[in-house]
Amino acid sequence: MFTSDSIFENRRFLIVDDFQGMRAMLREMLKAFGSRTISVAANAKEAIAYLEQSDKYDAVLCDYNIGPGKNGQQVLEEAKYRHLIGPATAWVIVTAEKTSDMVIGAAEYMPDDYIIKPINEAALRSRLEKVITKKAELYDIQKAIFAKNFNAALSLCDKAMGPGKANNEILRIKSNLLLDIGRYDKAKELFEKILSVRDVPWAKTGLAKVAFHMGEMETAQRLLKEVINESRSYMEAHDWLAKTYHQRGDLEEAQRILVRCTETSPNSMNRQKTLGEIAHKRGDLDVAEKAFRKTIKLGENSILNTPVAHLGLAKICTEKDNPSEALQLLKSVHKEFDDKAASLHAKVMEGVVYQKTGDHVNARKAAEELAAIIQEDPNLASTDVALEAAGFLFKAGDKEAAQSMLETVVKNNHDDDALIDQVKEIFDQAGMENESRQMIDTSRREVVETNNKGVTLAKEGQLDEAIQWLRNAKAMLPNNKQILLNFTHAAILAMQKNGRNDNLMSEAKECLNRVGALDPLEKRRIQYLGMLEAIPSR
Repeated sequence: MFTSDSIFENRRFLIVDDFQGMRAMLREMLKAFGSRTISVAANAKEAIAYLEQSDKYDAVLCDYNIGPGKNGQQVLEEAKYRHLIGPATAWVIVTAEKTSDMVIGAAEYMPDDYIIKPINEAALRSRLEKVITKKAELYDIQKAIFAKNFNAALSLCDKAMGPGKANNEILRIKSNLLLDIGRYDKAKELFEKILSVRDVPWAKTGLAKVAFHMGEMETAQRLLKEVINESRSYMEAHDWLAKTYHQRGDLEEAQRILVRCTETSPNSMNRQKTLGEIAHKRGDLDVAEKAFRKTIKLGENSILNTPVAHLGLAKICTEKDNPSEALQLLKSVHKEFDDKAASLHAKVMEGVVYQKTGDHVNARKAAEELAAIIQEDPNLASTDVALEAAGFLFKAGDKEAAQSMLETVVKNNHDDDALIDQVKEIFDQAGMENESRQMIDTSRREVVETNNKGVTLAKEGQLDEAIQWLRNAKAMLPNNKQILLNFTHAAILAMQKNGRNDNLMSEAKECLNRVGALDPLEKRRIQYLGMLEAIPSR
């Protein structure tokens, strides 16, 4: 265990505050504690420059409001996203902000501590000692997680607990790690064990997440409502409750929950974005518009900024007969985001706006540009965007590009009957009923035959051949869930027979990550994650 002086003496500190007097005061306090290496930054730009240095800081004391540009929360976001801080870095928000929305919002981004100004020397010393000591105790575990060595992290958690020891923070890390890697049975067992001793919001929320991933929505909702009744400011429970209602198709209740959340904590960009998407699906354009505008505002200086809100607001402006703002927003997507899929979606929406306003010249130009993008990468668009694009292309007169896009949709979703019906409807609206039936039947048959060959090779023990066959198949159809799962299963069989292969392991996990994005409740993904984790390291 560290002595008080040794905690500070050999550690590097960074102070971030836009007031020179506060920087000087904090620096003098740290010197009095015994610290010898202290950097100071007056704004976000200077803070990021210091954090980009090769040696990681042991602790960062960062004000929330640090002048124009990024705030302290956004500096923390970027530091985490770009790995500018390591598992040993303690991040402490030191601020005069006392409003509940600021405090709750900042806490959601999980700094290691949050200190309200004014602060005295004794209080700062006590808080820093606790957070630095805690970081040191958890360093090896967090380092293993940081390196994605999850089995090692779990072993270190068990070692740290030891016989007769009880550390709630390590229990929290272990249970959430089990949840994150898909070992839901073990996570459930541990969450229930924790709750048998003490009713804590994070453990009950974790148990609800397990129920969600297992498709047990009623159980998840019951648990989350209990958390909210006991701890109304625990925002994560509200978000997950909304997610359960969304999953069950009750968009009205999901929206109601998120509206209430944003009233309590309005500065979560992801929550505002989700509210906008759900409200738009419901046709509540006013709520959706407000949420998307707030999302764009919150994202102005954030490294986590995404084009989703710009696209969503552009769609609402189009539906509200405001084409000029819609087109301006779509131009910003091309300009501000290096995202090919988003640019494709923006190009589709541009074409739709031009069609709606009767600008057939620009609509045709957008169709030609879109067809060229599709030809270069047929799998670039998500399923929803591909359907939207095909409808636009048919109206623009480019039947060949529309058919090509719908063929890719069918091949990637050959076993989804509801989606196939949507494809048929788009063909029907274009007056191409006969062509659709032939294309759908041929495409489905080709995928089934490809899948079956890979499965047969694996069953016959020709694992290398099966892996290569399915690897080629997923390269052509990277969004086909069945091909991704069959490749993963073949990879698991090969590693169970021949031993762990790091490249194959990484490829299999990438497939399962993709499956998770396509269908979060796919149970074979859960099963295969467990099987991969069970393969011993070499």
